[in-house]
Amino acid sequence: MAGKKTKHLTKIRSGSNMEVLSLQAEGQAPGVAQGLGNKGIKRISGAREIKMNLQNVVEVEELTKVFGTKKAVDGVSFTIREGEIFGLVGPNGAGKTTAVRMLTTLLPPSGGTARIFGHDIRREAAQVRKFLGYVPQALSADGDLTGFENLLIFAKLLGMSRREQKTRIAEILEQMELTEAAHKLVKYYSGGMVRRLEIGQAMLTRPRLLFLDEPTVGLDPVARGRVWELLNSFRSAYPLTVLMTTHYMEEADLMCSRVAIMNHGRLAALGNPAELKAAAGNPGATLEDAFRFYTGGACEKEGDFRELQRTRRLARRLG
Repeated sequence: MAGKKTKHLTKIRSGSNMEVLSLQAEGQAPGVAQGLGNKGIKRISGAREIKMNLQNVVEVEELTKVFGTKKAVDGVSFTIREGEIFGLVGPNGAGKTTAVRMLTTLLPPSGGTARIFGHDIRREAAQVRKFLGYVPQALSADGDLTGFENLLIFAKLLGMSRREQKTRIAEILEQMELTEAAHKLVKYYSGGMVRRLEIGQAMLTRPRLLFLDEPTVGLDPVARGRVWELLNSFRSAYPLTVLMTTHYMEEADLMCSRVAIMNHGRLAALGNPAELKAAAGNPGATLEDAFRFYTGGACEKEGDFRELQRTRRLARRLG
């Protein structure tokens, strides 16, 4: 890619069930870290070559959320291109989930804004939601209902006709490999089956943008791999853009075309995994090494008691 124009962001500056329902070109060689301003924000130009449209479907501008005196998200800006798997990583409390909740219109911003497929998340929330699917950290499936019943409730709440309900639920059950378990109570599902059901719920309307907040937390490596195989089958069938948060750096390295690293509510770095690792300055560096480099050595597994309690509870419920 050296010598060619690379596409990158124009600016990076610091500055329950119902929830689920709801480039400028520059001639710079890739792999170059740039300091922006006086807050230590880094930008990595370039992007991994994948099949995707260069159209920006998400445009985030100075997005901010304040709780009392605490800035959970502090002037974050980035774009996501159509067809991309975009990773958002950072230490616990970095602001990842808060950012996702704002982008899914579940939480109003305190400042800044974002446009999704051209619609403003503040002024056109109802239009934005038509494009979205969302799998939150918390379990969104009801264990006292069967897999079929969970999907049926979602289909009804989404306003599908009876014919659409029947057809689409059958398709989702087959695609998620849950047909044989469709009439089994979800509380008897394995962790991987539960996650596949939740992704199926989010995919009922064939969304063009899918938000995955810690989609594989608590799953064993085999179950994690199967979840991603199924997601990639959706991406090969029709245009699907994914924004995911994860604590697994190897997962972000393997799956994401670009990764944004958040720290203390701000964007610390953005680039494709290879470029982030190269900028860490350590031959043979992993994405975890790059993560520590950009967050000043923060450990991804650290967090307060509530964060740890929530993660362990979710892992137990997923088996």
